[in-house]
Amino acid sequence: MLKELLKPEIEEAIRNKDWRALKELISMWPAPDIADLLESLEEEERLILFRLLPTELAAEVFVELERNVQTHLVKNLSNEKMKEILLEVPPDDRTEIFEELPGEVVSQLISLLPPEERKEALDLLGYPKDSVGRLMTPDYVKVKEHWTVKYSLEHIRKFGKDAETINILYVVDDEGRLIGEVHLRRLVLAEPLQRISEIMERDYVAINVYEDQEKAAKMMRRYDLIALPVVDKRNILLGIVTVDDILDVYEEEATEDLHKRAGVIPLKFSYTATPTVSLFKKRIVWLSLLAVAGFLSSSIIASFENLLSKIIALSFFIPVLIDTGGNTSSQSATLIVRAIALGELDLKKWWQIVRKELLVGLLLGCGLFLLLFGYSFLLRKDIRISFVVGLTVLIICVWANLIGTILPIILTKLKQDPAVISSPVLTTILDFTGLAIYFAIAYFILR
Repeated sequence: MLKELLKPEIEEAIRNKDWRALKELISMWPAPDIADLLESLEEEERLILFRLLPTELAAEVFVELERNVQTHLVKNLSNEKMKEILLEVPPDDRTEIFEELPGEVVSQLISLLPPEERKEALDLLGYPKDSVGRLMTPDYVKVKEHWTVKYSLEHIRKFGKDAETINILYVVDDEGRLIGEVHLRRLVLAEPLQRISEIMERDYVAINVYEDQEKAAKMMRRYDLIALPVVDKRNILLGIVTVDDILDVYEEEATEDLHKRAGVIPLKFSYTATPTVSLFKKRIVWLSLLAVAGFLSSSIIASFENLLSKIIALSFFIPVLIDTGGNTSSQSATLIVRAIALGELDLKKWWQIVRKELLVGLLLGCGLFLLLFGYSFLLRKDIRISFVVGLTVLIICVWANLIGTILPIILTKLKQDPAVISSPVLTTILDFTGLAIYFAIAYFILR
């Protein structure tokens, strides 16, 4: 919206070198909107505009930019300017930036940081990819249980300015171990001389620093948290994960799952920032494998060539049968994969899930049996062919539901992402197995 409204004025102000007007135009807008505008400009115009931003706003905008735009800015801005921007970026956002930029650019940026921030950045980057350690921020407020409410509030005023959040304060012992938490509301409403130990909550939820980010997201959703403390194996408090970071995790996981479901290797960057060659590489692998698997369908049709030549009407119903199988398995797999992701299924009782889907498949098959039996009889006026088509779709529905249910469960049991069972994969499996079922039934009934 912003870029459509302001782009002509921005370009005119740049041509006229009206820097004051430029500052007034953009400084009042939110960082994400300014980032969208910058990405739509030519490189030279982008640099001019970015240099005009106040340091704090420039840092917020830099975090929102596509990685290729960030790289361009790093290479064209002075080291002093980049240092100022980096020091304004929260540690968790810095880590995310460092994860995705090219190695030489990351080395340049880390070298600009003061020793303390450099150590902090390297420590966070030292955790495994996709672990909670890469997501957490060390900017939080901690208090001691023997402190008074009055002293704790003074502590917050002094050290809370740079904290990611002060809505929750974490209570630690003398060794830094997490022992409880206090909500700011409760602290503010307490008597000044009350001890933290009197108002703190000793029942808390925490996560290990090496756990997967997706687990942190599930915990925050389950317990309705705005921040999640991160601890090591000794329960030493290392940092916190906040809800804004978890929203990013949800978006990334959802995008990755959608790519996998479509048979595409997940993109590292956004679509617009991904080069054409990379898009080709991400898609050609699965397409090649599925094309090879598709040869099986051709082989099955070829092996029943004599039957088809005698009863050509059988070929009329191939598309509807294999489409029904693919659609049924995709429906089943989508429901199961989503239920697994939301933690709705107890996989120890996998047989109950399979039995339920087999029953659903049977009911679907019976409904479609009546539909296709009637349709094929109206079309061909042959009761035997109609029965073959109807019986085939019934069996295919049960089989497709079984495949769409059992494969995600097996992958989950093997600690693999069930989303890898993509619609193209299921469709390909149901193509050749559906054809085999169809021709086998036709052979025994019509021979």
